[in-house]
Amino acid sequence: MRLADQAGLAQILAMTKSMIAIAISTPGAPEVLAAVNHPIPEIGPDDILIQVAAAGLNGPDIAQRRGHYPPPPDASPLPGLEVSGHVAAVGKSIGQFQVGDAVVALTNGGGYAEFVSVPAGQVLMAPPNWSLVDAAALPETWFTVTQSLVMRAQLAAGMNVLIHGGAGGIGGAAIQICTVIGANPIAVVSNAQKAAYAMSLGASATIDRTGQNIAERVGVLTNGHGVDRIVDIVGGDTAAINIAAAARFGHIVLLSTLGGGKATVPLSELMVRQLTLSGSTLRPQSAQTKAAIAQHIKSHLWPALSRPDWPHPRIKKFPLTAAAAAHQALECPDNYGKILLITPYGNRLTA
Repeated sequence: MRLADQAGLAQILAMTKSMIAIAISTPGAPEVLAAVNHPIPEIGPDDILIQVAAAGLNGPDIAQRRGHYPPPPDASPLPGLEVSGHVAAVGKSIGQFQVGDAVVALTNGGGYAEFVSVPAGQVLMAPPNWSLVDAAALPETWFTVTQSLVMRAQLAAGMNVLIHGGAGGIGGAAIQICTVIGANPIAVVSNAQKAAYAMSLGASATIDRTGQNIAERVGVLTNGHGVDRIVDIVGGDTAAINIAAAARFGHIVLLSTLGGGKATVPLSELMVRQLTLSGSTLRPQSAQTKAAIAQHIKSHLWPALSRPDWPHPRIKKFPLTAAAAAHQALECPDNYGKILLITPYGNRLTA
């Protein structure tokens, strides 16, 4: 899909130097998110300017809003780590994208806005059989899981994978990436509704953490083998549970510590089972690393997303200027799936 009125876009960029964006007035609750007039970002020779249709919400956005996840020095101070939209302008060194291309991108911040500048290596063509707005639900979680579970932990076909937060953004992406690769995803959830959703994305089984012993249930589901890979967004006491559930030579990937940043770890079990525990954050990674992740996604994972029968995530949509309400929804314990902010331009695309 290409943008129809390229001349009209050029005229808009020539006439105006500002855009609507969402800024964090001061660290705090969702109400600190406010719409402001902000300069349209400039691009360097290796960058792409995207006219944003939609921006995805993610856990790091909440941490940044609270003042716990400051952006790197060279990144935009505005929140927002993933977008979809049309290419509005390209740097002089860019050859693989043209104005009007429909794309998705992992941003370095600034996604909650009408325009965002992104290094070209972090941009992918939007997958076929997706609306451009809905495709904004993909980049941040797919980049995160690809980097940590696939490239670093070497996920392979036939592995059993335990996924905490299986109905969330990271969890849903992990389930689907497992299905692409041929691994066996087991989702940990907190209620029947979330269990049904995880199964709809491709989970082979679910475990209700509120009423089932996770390690014991893993033993039953894997015939005593245990899980070869674990995606953990909880931390805290979950560390010991993960070790009990892991198979020999298993790898535990820690992506967040929503349940606590400290844990008592049974080191003897870690040694006996010869386990690996690795932590990862995506935002501080170099442009070269992010570009390598994008290429891996493009080559090995993106084709599956284009299938007409591919299950799409559950998506809630809010207007860009309702970012505070969207953050409130993201923090609700009953939330699952993905949440998007839709720009006025995105609304016009779907009208």
